[in-house]
Amino acid sequence: MEFSLSELNNVLGDIKNLSEGKRDSLNFKNISIDSRTLFKNDLFIAIKGKNFDGHSFLPDVLDKGVKSVVIKKGMQKLLPSNFPYWVVNDTLEAFQKLALLKRKKLNIPIIAVTGSVGKTTTKEMIGRVLNKLGRIKLSHSNFNNEFGVGLTILATDIKDKALVLEMGMRGLGQIENLSKYSEPDIAVITNIGTAHIGLLGSKKNITYAKCEISKFLNPEGVVIIPANDPFLEKTLKEYWKGRVFKVKLLNIENQKDSFKKDDSLRGFYNPTNKTILIEENIFEISSEGFHNASNFLFAYAVAKELGIDFASFNKFDFAILGGRNKILKSVKTTIYDESYNASPESVKACIKNLLEKPRNKFFIFGSMQELGDESEKYHKVIFNLINNSEIEKCLFICDKNEKIYTNYLKDKKKFIVLNNIKDVPKEINKYTKKGDSILIKGSRYWQLEKIIELIN
Repeated sequence: MEFSLSELNNVLGDIKNLSEGKRDSLNFKNISIDSRTLFKNDLFIAIKGKNFDGHSFLPDVLDKGVKSVVIKKGMQKLLPSNFPYWVVNDTLEAFQKLALLKRKKLNIPIIAVTGSVGKTTTKEMIGRVLNKLGRIKLSHSNFNNEFGVGLTILATDIKDKALVLEMGMRGLGQIENLSKYSEPDIAVITNIGTAHIGLLGSKKNITYAKCEISKFLNPEGVVIIPANDPFLEKTLKEYWKGRVFKVKLLNIENQKDSFKKDDSLRGFYNPTNKTILIEENIFEISSEGFHNASNFLFAYAVAKELGIDFASFNKFDFAILGGRNKILKSVKTTIYDESYNASPESVKACIKNLLEKPRNKFFIFGSMQELGDESEKYHKVIFNLINNSEIEKCLFICDKNEKIYTNYLKDKKKFIVLNNIKDVPKEINKYTKKGDSILIKGSRYWQLEKIIELIN
């Protein structure tokens, strides 16, 4: 899917230094911001980021024989005097505009996923479920920011049948920007939690930030949300006047209960065999826990919107991402690796899943970051949950300056407080016996995945 000179001029303004004889033949195969993976038929955009500046790589770019580049105003001196280029005030904005140009050339449904917890897992589940349509393009790993979303759109191929984008944020206005340059057809908000509350100040602001995903949604599209959040529903109405589809997961014991007729899609989860009953069809999924069954319900809702029919029984094995939903068995213990990140909601969900396991249960817990002034409150809620549970021991890891946690836990026998992850394996190995279960979860700050292979 090539980009013509006229298309690029419409987005970036007129190209500079291009002779008349070359105008008819100039087009580009791809858009690139990485000089290492650049091909000579690509258009290179020199983006200045927090830790890099693409303009410093222009000599390498020119050596690869590219036909033109996009640079920031004032950087013309870095190019040969007769070399064609586009000059813009903001190269990141130019990159995003070209991602939108590519999006408009794609004649496929685009699904955008956000939420405080579970967005990456939900994105992966949607991609797997939509495989019935053909090849599906997904955001790689957690490519969910102003660079990753654009790169994913630009990497989408004409053979792809749908595109699933993950959208993250660290402040108000960021998801709106991602929506602006991707114009989704379906938006999914998995939940509103307290992740990033230290950055946004309140759950109210987090709700506003997540609802921004609908600002540039296709007017004929739909927003899929959980059914049990009245404030989310109210806030969404301020942004979105179109169709809203609500989903609700319940335990299988509630199947025979009578419900008032509403516009919610219900699923019923059976933890014994990891199956979900949805609209008279049964789904067996490889991921454990009520929270993952809830994530699957969003994937089902997207598939329903796109007209996918399911058999009466369906089985889905989902790719295991690093630090998420990963089960590791050793000679001695079973480790539930949820080390990728942690928020109050995700920690509670993982604890609930751990408590369903047989034998003795242990928890390696790295302190939760980005909770701001609410940090003490949310940590104490988790501490009390652990203290009143069947968990044998919790190894809690925090910095030495987080003394408030050390003081709170000093009389609680279930807790061992450590300040270095290197001390964790030796300590946990003292207590565990054959057949025991260990949950590992903490903020990305702790990089707890580094200690897993040292645990018996």
